[in-house]
Amino acid sequence: MSSKKSRWENDSAEDAEEAARRKAAKEAKRLKKAQKAEEEAAAAAAAARQEQEHDAALAVSDEPPSKRRKVSTEPDEHAPTPPTASARYLDRDDGEAYLLRFPAAAIQPCNSVDDYEPLNRIEEGSYGVVSRARHLFTGEIVALKKLKLEKETDGFPITSLREIQTLMAARHPHVVNLREVVVGDQLNQVYIVMDFIEHDLKTLLDDMPEPFLQSEVKTLMLQLLSATATMHANWIMHRDLKTSNLLMNNRGQMKIADFGLARTFGDPCPPLTQLVVTLWYRSPELLLGAEEYGPAIDVWSIGCIFAELILKEPLFQGKSEIDQLSKIFELMGVPTDANWPGWRRLPNSKSLNFPRTKQTTGHLLRSKFPLLTANGVALLASLLSLDPEQRITAEDALSHAYFREDPKPKAEAMFPTFPSRAGQEKRRRLSPSAPARGEAPQLFGDVGLEGRSGLFAGMEEEEVGGGFSLRVH
Repeated sequence: MSSKKSRWENDSAEDAEEAARRKAAKEAKRLKKAQKAEEEAAAAAAAARQEQEHDAALAVSDEPPSKRRKVSTEPDEHAPTPPTASARYLDRDDGEAYLLRFPAAAIQPCNSVDDYEPLNRIEEGSYGVVSRARHLFTGEIVALKKLKLEKETDGFPITSLREIQTLMAARHPHVVNLREVVVGDQLNQVYIVMDFIEHDLKTLLDDMPEPFLQSEVKTLMLQLLSATATMHANWIMHRDLKTSNLLMNNRGQMKIADFGLARTFGDPCPPLTQLVVTLWYRSPELLLGAEEYGPAIDVWSIGCIFAELILKEPLFQGKSEIDQLSKIFELMGVPTDANWPGWRRLPNSKSLNFPRTKQTTGHLLRSKFPLLTANGVALLASLLSLDPEQRITAEDALSHAYFREDPKPKAEAMFPTFPSRAGQEKRRRLSPSAPARGEAPQLFGDVGLEGRSGLFAGMEEEEVGGGFSLRVH
């Protein structure tokens, strides 16, 4: 019998080795899968246990609550000093994220308007009614503005939201201070509490027998420009600067108020509404229908206020938009492509005809303000520039030469005081009292003979001479 080796013997050994290797790999894969299943089951059990503990902690127990340890508000001298945030951070070596707590104002409900006692109504505007009130606990006198919400059907008005937002953002010594917002029992009873200021500039100018001195005008203008520059630096336009919206106290301090039309702007400025600013203080680009404008409209209003402080009356008192444009162009000159490039592209300029001669171009401020210095006229001309791009900014106007020349700005403490119409004060006049009821007094004695003084003193000792007499025919 032949002992010849089969030629398939080596192949069978290699197949067996490959089969064993595959079997081992399959077993290792099965063990790994089982281990993964065990880990997932353990994680699920831990999550379920944690959820049960959380539910148990939130469950309401019928047992009375345990007594809490009384915490004293007095500091403990022997207590260790709590570590700072950096120290706590350095003590943590595990690398785990944690939350740091910092002191901040807490969110709390508004106070009630019942905390204030109404005294008298000051004025009513388009967006609210302003009254004078007294805080019942502190006794402070404040201004209480009730927002007009009776006709609102779409929630809180956007104008009031803008007013509150801009008052909070434009904190400045010459911007009226917003104290708080209080509410009443009804949804439409929302009030803004502000500092009470004795006068508004419009009423004060009407009651003053003489206008402000140049030194006083400079002080008021510096205050107005400083507050406006701060607003513009915070991307806020007031859009309704006028003397009736400028308040003044008896310490020579002016404050900007009534931010009902104020809003934020950007660069580039988005399309905005055209119907802003009271007509007498509205800039020519707004009158000509500009849809894109910037803080230069506030600067034009400041120029009008500057002139009003000097004249004691508004500079441009137009009866309509066209009449207002006519009065502006009569004083400042008709615009041309040289002094206002692109003004013909404004919507309203295409339908209006303007005369253009040498007599109608250029401003006439020098003849309108003969007592104003050259630097004062230059500042007024830069504030009332027809082209908003060439109009001076509030920040640059603060450093104008007009404020450095004589007379220097008057100190606030040296300003005169005036009786407050809003505070129901009356001016005291040195005059006789009204006669009381009764009989008319009987008059006795010689008139002008005894106890005479002044012009008739020593009349008896005078010598009598020839003199002369006048005969009236």
